[in-house]
Amino acid sequence: MSLTQLAADCAAKGRPVRVGLIGAGKFGSMFLSQVPTITGLKVTCIADLDVGRARSACSAIGWDADRVGATKYTEDGAALAARDDVDVVIEATGNPRVGIAHALAAIEAGKHVVMVNVEADVLAGPALARRARSAGVVYSMAYGDQPALIAEMVDWARSTGFNVAAAGKGTKYMPAYHAVTPNDVWQHYGLTPEQASKAGMNPQMFNSFLDGTKSAIEMAAIANATGLGVPEDGLAFLPCGVDDLAHVLRPREVGGQLGTTCGGTGMVEVVSSLERDGRPVFRDLRWGVFVVLEAPNDYAAACFAQYGLPTDVTGRYAAMYKPFHLIGLELSISVLSAALRGEATGALEAFRAGAVAVAKRDLRSGDMLDGEGGYTVWGRLAPASASTDAFLPLPIGLAHKVQVVRDVPAGQALTFADVRIEEDSIVAIHREALRIDGS
Repeated sequence: MSLTQLAADCAAKGRPVRVGLIGAGKFGSMFLSQVPTITGLKVTCIADLDVGRARSACSAIGWDADRVGATKYTEDGAALAARDDVDVVIEATGNPRVGIAHALAAIEAGKHVVMVNVEADVLAGPALARRARSAGVVYSMAYGDQPALIAEMVDWARSTGFNVAAAGKGTKYMPAYHAVTPNDVWQHYGLTPEQASKAGMNPQMFNSFLDGTKSAIEMAAIANATGLGVPEDGLAFLPCGVDDLAHVLRPREVGGQLGTTCGGTGMVEVVSSLERDGRPVFRDLRWGVFVVLEAPNDYAAACFAQYGLPTDVTGRYAAMYKPFHLIGLELSISVLSAALRGEATGALEAFRAGAVAVAKRDLRSGDMLDGEGGYTVWGRLAPASASTDAFLPLPIGLAHKVQVVRDVPAGQALTFADVRIEEDSIVAIHREALRIDGS
């Protein structure tokens, strides 16, 4: 039975899926805007540090006064997770430490969790997913966000018998972007600081999309959810348009540009909408996602050609892609799948990769790190093999408000030994996640 039918049955029985949303920012607001037109789904409570902003957001996205008034509001995400009128908790704060705490509270309360907060997922997702399974609830990636969409495409490809050569997303990238700070981010978006401020755009958050951090976090999530390998030297951000995906994103031994893979078969990668000299890529995939397929036999390869699927010159590699993703507008798929089918729209099963903090500039002992998208560090994709007891890289999700205790040159990855960090419950669950290797 379709999700639409399942949800309609719940509505007819007077038992809609009840949702608690933590974080009424852009992603959360996009989800809320769809709620009035989704039969069988009801938002009962919204948690946000600014309750007034949450109410205003509901009005701004088109909720009528009755719906706004019937919804409960709180500043306490953990309290929301414990409510009796919540079946599914959406964690959309973007703060990894806070997100993990909220997920743990929801799992303990027997609630399904949809984790919009990819930063938290990469930091502790395998451990959270394992705890959710033990509690008999679903822990899920957020449909509409690129990691869940890519995981779905990988699952589709494998379920139909294709090998996956590569999977990933598009973005705007130049090597110099790794050093960009919130001070100069808007010039790369083609905006003035005044325009960005008027639109309510946070420079540090948007900088994380530009400096490579968000791409590293999202590709780590995909590797951890699908078992795809990661590039040994980090993401290459290969300039590539949709017409060339199958040619560029195939192994080097058959003429492609994929580098050495750590772990898994196939590889995660990101393609750039800019050539290295700054020229725009023809038919770029800046907002989209892709999977590159390899035909498992000659017959399947012949079918590629017979049914008009563009391939590489060998005829064995082809690409499927979605040119756009609608983030929060699609989030209800995860909510309904968890509540009505007991299924996750992707989940991190093992720790195969992480996003490690790399110095943007020469750091000195005593400097304070400011986390994702900030002035001090950016996040680089790294395989799990980079983490050992003797050398434990500092994940970007923990590189916020921690002090550097020895000098670190620009371009070098930081380790736990380079910073003063409290060994608290969040660090502990990260270490727990590191030990889940999928074997």
